Amino acid sequence: MHPHMKEILLDEQQIKERVLQLGQQITRDYQGQNILMVGILKGAMIFLADLVRNIDVPTSFDFMAVSSYGAGAVSSGAVRILKDLDKSIDGRHVIIVEDIVDTGLTLQYLVENMKARGPASLKICTLLDKPSRRKVDVPVDYNGFSIPDEFVVGYGLDYNERYRNLPYIAVLKPEIYRS
Repeated sequence: MHPHMKEILLDEQQIKERVLQLGQQITRDYQGQNILMVGILKGAMIFLADLVRNIDVPTSFDFMAVSSYGAGAVSSGAVRILKDLDKSIDGRHVIIVEDIVDTGLTLQYLVENMKARGPASLKICTLLDKPSRRKVDVPVDYNGFSIPDEFVVGYGLDYNERYRNLPYIAVLKPEIYRS
C-alpha cells in the first residue's frame, strides 16, 4: 500500500469483479443496440477502458472534460466544460461514465446539458457513489460501489493529479490533502 494511504477501501480484485458485472448488465440492457459511452475525464478514463472491454454489444466512446474541483479536495459547485464531445449524440443511446458521484451537482449539469442534445436515451454509470454527500438527486442507473464519505484516490481518481495509477481505491490520509 502507498504510504500516503490510510486504508484500501476496494482492492484490485473487487474492482475487476464489479466492472465485469456492470459490463454484463449493460450488455443485457442494450442487446441489439449501439451505445455511446461518454467518459468524464480524467477520473473515469481507467474505469471506462476496463468497462468497455466487458461489454458485448456495438460500443463507441467519446470524452468530456469538466471541472468543479480545481486543485482542492472539495467541489466548488461551479461546473465548466473543458473539453466537449467530438460528435453529435442526437438519436444515440448514451451512457455517461463517471468515476464518482459526490454532491451530484456536476452530474446534474452534465445530464441537463446532454439531454438538450437529443439523445435517444441517456443513462449514468458510476464506479463510486457517495450518497451521504448528495446535494441534488441524480438517477444513477449503473453503480459500482456505494462508499462512505472519505476522500478516495486510485483507479483513476486523484488528488492534485496524483495517485490515479494505483490499481485499488484507497482513503487518502487527511494530512496529505489538508496540508
